[in-house]
Amino acid sequence: MRAMPELFHNLGKNVIASFRGRNLLWHLIAIILTILIVRSGLDWAYFCNFQGDIFSKLARPAILLGSLLPILGTVAILFIGTVSQRPRTVTTGWALGQAGLLGYLVSIAYKACTGRTPPAFRGYSVAALDSHSIIDNSHGFHFSFFNGGVFWGWPSSHTTVAFALSVCLTRLYPKNKLLSVLALGYAFYVGFAVSVSIHWLSEFVAGAIIGSVVGVVVGNSFRAKLDS
Repeated sequence: MRAMPELFHNLGKNVIASFRGRNLLWHLIAIILTILIVRSGLDWAYFCNFQGDIFSKLARPAILLGSLLPILGTVAILFIGTVSQRPRTVTTGWALGQAGLLGYLVSIAYKACTGRTPPAFRGYSVAALDSHSIIDNSHGFHFSFFNGGVFWGWPSSHTTVAFALSVCLTRLYPKNKLLSVLALGYAFYVGFAVSVSIHWLSEFVAGAIIGSVVGVVVGNSFRAKLDS
């Protein structure tokens, strides 16, 4: 039972740190970029240009990976570390668990307040879009508590969690360049996939920024633990 509290290592401090100082500035940058992308029409233009079977097929496995890998991957690392009696591996697993949990909670907290309307036209052909028979709903926000749920909207939880986990790993093992490339490649793949299917581009961008903030905070916190 000793290992279980590692999930909560510096959790309160890490939550505060994710919204303090320079990190708060990154949250503001995510909001400002979202406003610019939405108001400029880039969200809608991006959506219209990334429709079709090829993008749909590319997105499906990434969405599944983004949903399952944070949980199954973390459990697998914890299991391997426990069985092989490697405390550093176990600590890595708990660090990823906290990064994923915190990233998810932050993203759904934002979603609960912003009520962003998701893309409603998945599966439409480019020809249908070109015919202007589809209405642009990329500007749809409903700012109030729980006026839109927490499973859809701004920012993308898939992206936030993927970047939180990946950046956390890069902070835990900064000298392992291959690990960093693979981890960040996974995060960008998940983020791109959701941006051409269940989310807007701005939700991918914001999720990447906010998730990276969480990953840096949690990674630095657990890196100190690994080095102690």
